[in-house]
Amino acid sequence: MKIETLQTNIQLTKNSRLPQVNWNKLPFGRLFSDHMFTMDYKNGKWSDMSIVPYGNISLSPANSALHYGQSCFEGMKAHRNINGDIALFRPFENAKRFNQSNIRMCMPEIGEELFVNAIMELLAIDHQWVPENLNHSLYIRPFIFATDPYIGIKPSENYKFMIFTCPVGAYYSDPVSVKIETNFSRAVQGGTGSAKAAGNYAAALYPAMLAAEEGFRQLIWTDAIEHKYIEEAGTMNVIFIINNVLVTPISGDTILNGITKKSVLEIAKDWGIEIQERKIEVKEILNALKSGSLTEAFGAGTAATIAPISNISLNGENFIIPESRPDHFHVKVLEYLSKYKRGEVQDKFNWLEVLN
Repeated sequence: MKIETLQTNIQLTKNSRLPQVNWNKLPFGRLFSDHMFTMDYKNGKWSDMSIVPYGNISLSPANSALHYGQSCFEGMKAHRNINGDIALFRPFENAKRFNQSNIRMCMPEIGEELFVNAIMELLAIDHQWVPENLNHSLYIRPFIFATDPYIGIKPSENYKFMIFTCPVGAYYSDPVSVKIETNFSRAVQGGTGSAKAAGNYAAALYPAMLAAEEGFRQLIWTDAIEHKYIEEAGTMNVIFIINNVLVTPISGDTILNGITKKSVLEIAKDWGIEIQERKIEVKEILNALKSGSLTEAFGAGTAATIAPISNISLNGENFIIPESRPDHFHVKVLEYLSKYKRGEVQDKFNWLEVLN
């Protein structure tokens, strides 16, 4: 992808932290690259684009985002391909979803080209932070928050958009144990569940902590009305293989429209696999586990890519998922996606934007 030069003020760091990086042991989300992109929304338009050294920012104690939660974010990755170039995976899908989140949270949209070009310009400067290890990646975090210093519930008039990045290894190193949540709720009809709003994740922390105390890595959320239908997992969409059919909850205003899940479904369709996007009752999953017709369960998301589920628990009853095998769909689709991002297979879906 050719970078369209933005009117960006660029201040390069004088002290790169690159020499301090242990590339063989990358933590997830704790090591940050040298620079960050910022721009401000004021007087009804975006302006003051800058790339500056990564560092702390100053906020008013009355900042309305801190009090009323007007904040959204995205998550995406840059990969080093086999030619040494840097590739983004479906960044315009992230741009679209970011704007959908902003609309729901009463915040200004950002042009898709501007969104992607800002990322590309930052990557051009911090390109050395994209890991050489083809199994690692550079995680990219664009986010927006209100900046009005005002105590009162109304949409802010001013906002800040920022992007920072961090080199990462695997999010999950082992299959994930999950609990079906039937007490707490992640999202409700008409709520903000389909937006990547910061508060959605804060509300999930307490039930996730309780589940962790019971030995579970993740929750599978159910609908808020009856706790009868499967919705999504904490950091990913959830997908099942039942009787050789790919079954997943249909997206709606309580389920995040996952880009990895969308990609998995498009690949499955291309491979001739039957797909059912529909409402899934908890009892259907339990019955399929008991009968052995459920052979695979996995999560799909940017951070984890594909995370196999090892066991599912409900009300103290635990069900073991068959161990991953080379012929399982989730194993094959993970390998295909990994090769796709690294440029080892043809970009037949036109999903990659390459920074040459």
